Amino acid sequence: MNDADLLFKALADPSRRKMLDLLHAHDGRTLSDLCEHLEMTRQGVTQHLDVLEAANLVATVRRGREKLHFLNPVPLQEIYERWIAKFEKPRLKALADLKRKLEKPDG
Repeated sequence: MNDADLLFKALADPSRRKMLDLLHAHDGRTLSDLCEHLEMTRQGVTQHLDVLEAANLVATVRRGREKLHFLNPVPLQEIYERWIAKFEKPRLKALADLKRKLEKPDG
């Protein structure tokens, strides 16, 4: 499976998206902290984190006996640049052209 496939697979699950939202709100969470906010077993949370790590959406750092989980937004930015921005540019240009046209004195 290539990187894009892993990324879209990771984002396809609502529980994993919730984990990303939790990390966005407060980065550096422990497994226990994440489990408190999710209605699933510790093993289930761990399995979802493994998928997020494989997609490079979550990075981990050990601090003593704790393992902290951090959001890595780089793959999301890459999705934006490849899949979203190119569709957004023509619409933004059309809106800017319309604005200029409407603001002309002879409008």
